[in-house]
Amino acid sequence: MIRIGTRGSVLALAQAALVRAGLGGDAEIVPMRTEGDRLAEARLAAIGGKGLFVREIEDALLHGEIDLAVHSLKDLPAETPAGLVLAAYLPREDPRDVLAGRTHVTLEDLPAGAVIGTSSPRRRALVLAVRADLTIEPLRGNVDTRLRKLAGGGFDAIVLAAAGLRRLGLAPAHCTPLDAETFVPAVGQGIIVVEARADDAATLARVSGLDHAPTRACALAERAYLARLGASCTTPVAAHARLDGATLRMTAIVVSEDGRQVLRSSAAAPAADAEPLGRGLADALLAQGAARIADLHPPEVERSHPPEVERSREASMSGHPRHEPGSRSPLQ
Repeated sequence: MIRIGTRGSVLALAQAALVRAGLGGDAEIVPMRTEGDRLAEARLAAIGGKGLFVREIEDALLHGEIDLAVHSLKDLPAETPAGLVLAAYLPREDPRDVLAGRTHVTLEDLPAGAVIGTSSPRRRALVLAVRADLTIEPLRGNVDTRLRKLAGGGFDAIVLAAAGLRRLGLAPAHCTPLDAETFVPAVGQGIIVVEARADDAATLARVSGLDHAPTRACALAERAYLARLGASCTTPVAAHARLDGATLRMTAIVVSEDGRQVLRSSAAAPAADAEPLGRGLADALLAQGAARIADLHPPEVERSHPPEVERSREASMSGHPRHEPGSRSPLQ
């Protein structure tokens, strides 16, 4: 019987159950507690970043204690450890972020000084890019924990991933999706990925039927972009790829921590060129000065140019006035 390792959160277990069902039910789910779970109230940037949610699981996989690992792709660093492969990408769920409030709210309509809960540097920067007059407070914990904190009155609104809500069957009463082309999602957001040992041919064959080619193409493009930038978990970067027929279209951004500078580039390419597309967009943003506004450490490689660049612009919000309710967002 295949042993599936995953985090012990309700969402992680639900995602592992999807993989088990895809394998015909002949698998055991092995919940594992990671360092990121043990330090649930600490800021990720201060304790080592997203890798804290996967290191123990990947170590168990490498040592043969489990046969598969199931992750939210957005939790994985850009580089996969030697000896492991990302073997299957399940069909992508809604990649968007949502704004959940105690009453119906939009970013544009919130009063000045309203408190938004998120511990994501990307979400923080994008909220501030739209509304520099809002207050951002850290918010960690599982999805249900975050919703309880919202209901408790500590926040006027919080930002969550739509995919997590859907997979848990949650439908908060006051929840507004944020457009993925403007409030660009995290790399890999909405994607469940199955990781396996590179030399485990039998298991790789078992999970091959779970792989969704369109999602794989989007994931490869977004992760190639992330790797080329040399971004860490504390860097406000984002990318969203989508298939339009046989064409892969991708939007990528780099944002300063305070949201005052937003670099954006979009391009399109055949799905077979997913990774060159991602690398090209990273190079386009680096050429615009991305490393001057964010903590990036790109590898020393020859720069490329994204194929069929559709638009590439810099939006600098230095000194921009507060966004007033009903006015146009500087991200658009």
